[in-house]
Amino acid sequence: MMIEKEKHVLVVFPHPDDEAFGVSGTIATHLQMGTGVTYACLTLGEMGRNLGNPPFATRESLPLIRKQELQGAANAMGLTDLRMMGLRDKTVEFEDDEKMVQMMNDLIDDTDPSLVITFYPDYCVHPDHEATARAVVRAVGRLPESRRPKLHCLAFANNTQAELGSPDIIHDVSAVRDLKLNTMRAHISQTAWMLKDLEKRLAQNEPEAVEWVTKERFYNYRFDQGYN
Repeated sequence: MMIEKEKHVLVVFPHPDDEAFGVSGTIATHLQMGTGVTYACLTLGEMGRNLGNPPFATRESLPLIRKQELQGAANAMGLTDLRMMGLRDKTVEFEDDEKMVQMMNDLIDDTDPSLVITFYPDYCVHPDHEATARAVVRAVGRLPESRRPKLHCLAFANNTQAELGSPDIIHDVSAVRDLKLNTMRAHISQTAWMLKDLEKRLAQNEPEAVEWVTKERFYNYRFDQGYN
């Protein structure tokens, strides 16, 4: 599916590297089309489980390293509007719901997007993912329909296919494959463990690996499911 031209795209995820795997090709393509993209990353991922492979970070240095990696990932995509929102990793789920919705409202008011990209609530596994998704959905859902941007969501829980069916949108990002890989490489403290295997599989032109890197899948959010 061709990526449609948008007025502006707002991407909201809780952790550095959330954008890299499923959205960086879409972001890079929008930027190459001349569309403005804002990426709001809610935390610095300071509680990330990995410290590099082999380890090069400590618990004390990891926040700064992940901040630098996030900026490097933005650079790899060509993104200039990166917003670090200052919440703490693994505590987003404990933030006040209405405070979170207001944060999303402020981002929407400031950027006036025609498209918002985030996770799909109840289908994104991690508590921080879920809290972020609920806040975005509530903020978008409370807007008058005439002002409501499209909402494309990533879903990857085990029950996704059974309950949501096949993705509504599949973007072919083959043209920016190298930019996507560079975005993943930028988050090396967290991705070293899987990049070595992935790059070996890509070098062998393994179909599943190529498909994973070159296709990005989204669901249109179904507002009849709640979170208003």
